[in-house]
Amino acid sequence: MANSKAVFNNLKSQLINVDPDEAHAIGLLLMEKFCGVSLTGILAEKEIEPFDFSSLVERINSHEPIQYILGEADFFGRKFAVNRHTLIPRPETELIIHEVLRTKIKEPVILDVGTGSGCIAISLTKEIPGATIFAVDISTGALEVAKENARKHQASVTFISSDFLKTDLDVEPLDWIVSNPPYVRELEKKAMERNVLNFEPHNALFVPDNDPLLFYKAIAAKGKTLLKPSGKIAVEINAQFGPEVKKLFDDLGFIKTKIIKDLDGKDRIVCAERST
Repeated sequence: MANSKAVFNNLKSQLINVDPDEAHAIGLLLMEKFCGVSLTGILAEKEIEPFDFSSLVERINSHEPIQYILGEADFFGRKFAVNRHTLIPRPETELIIHEVLRTKIKEPVILDVGTGSGCIAISLTKEIPGATIFAVDISTGALEVAKENARKHQASVTFISSDFLKTDLDVEPLDWIVSNPPYVRELEKKAMERNVLNFEPHNALFVPDNDPLLFYKAIAAKGKTLLKPSGKIAVEINAQFGPEVKKLFDDLGFIKTKIIKDLDGKDRIVCAERST
């Protein structure tokens, strides 16, 4: 047996490529996941079975995200399986869920474009009884993860393997289209953290420098026919393009367009409504 506090302190000391606060948080996550001991147990110096963290430490020091190491990430109060086929769910994306819930449409029909881990689609299914949810992604690897998450959370979602940019979808008339699409320009790579650039799937992150609104154009154009009259769109955006995305929807005849800021005050979500 080993003293959990001593193991924890030794583990933190090996995390050389992260700052002390992050090392503390990561250490706690690893101790709970692999040793079954929480901060309370560590403070009490609970005895635990020895565990070899060396391979995990190497991965962390190479900047691999802790969520991929743990195989899961938190989103809207639930844990979702993630791997390198999927983006890691982020707190600001929860703004999409809040916006859909705020409208209180009874038994809505919703399409999630670029579902990834399925975190948006599954969260909406769990939060809205009677909702009909479709979720599309081009990545078969991501869809496998999304289906795993749907089984885990006992969520009924119709997953569709398709290239949304090139293929028309056969779905029911929609109350909502939601999406966290690729929106990072290639030129922004040099400013990105290594834990994102080196590990998260590039096809879910990047758009061409000369067409950064590529996915919003497709969502808006297809929304004109897929949405019911007064159907709504909520999309996550590159914070540098809030006015441009809003104008795109305005120019295509959508109404009640608005930009929602995240907790850091950055433009993060654009919402729009199909005119009747």
